Amino acid sequence: MKLNEKLATVQTKFKAKKSRYNSFGKYYFRSAEDILEATKPFLLELGVSVIVTEKLITSDPFPILEATASISDGTDAIHASAIVGIDLDQKGMQMPQKFGSASSYAKKYALGNLFLIDDTADSDASNNHDKSTAAKVPLTTTKDPAFAKAKDYIKSGGKIEAIKAKYSLSKEVETQLITL
Repeated sequence: MKLNEKLATVQTKFKAKKSRYNSFGKYYFRSAEDILEATKPFLLELGVSVIVTEKLITSDPFPILEATASISDGTDAIHASAIVGIDLDQKGMQMPQKFGSASSYAKKYALGNLFLIDDTADSDASNNHDKSTAAKVPLTTTKDPAFAKAKDYIKSGGKIEAIKAKYSLSKEVETQLITL
């Protein structure tokens, strides 16, 4: 199995619930650690490893971090990145907390880009738990951020079938993805 097929397997079977709660913003979220924990069952099964690296891109006019999530089979690797600025004027945080918060955010979004995690409601939230009909996330417009992720996935050698396993595609979106 090629690496892009292994990644597609993870992307279509991956489950990481939004189990953490932000009491200030009153919303549930998943952390980078939650995402990494959810990938562990796939690592030995598929013979892959996942790492996240970070680098400081610039510090002027403010620090900007780039996190890169990578999946590798020891021969090939596929990468996805996320960039985040660090708000040095953030109130109520010490400097290490400002960098740590930005680092966590960048890692989470790099992993989200790699595994095609979007911010729509988890499918289990609307699932009737009838095992014969799995809920798919609708992807009906090319303006949806998930479309850009799907497009990048196809361009890196991914298959439309893997995307269709997770998303309910409109004709417009499917046509755009097939013609890449």
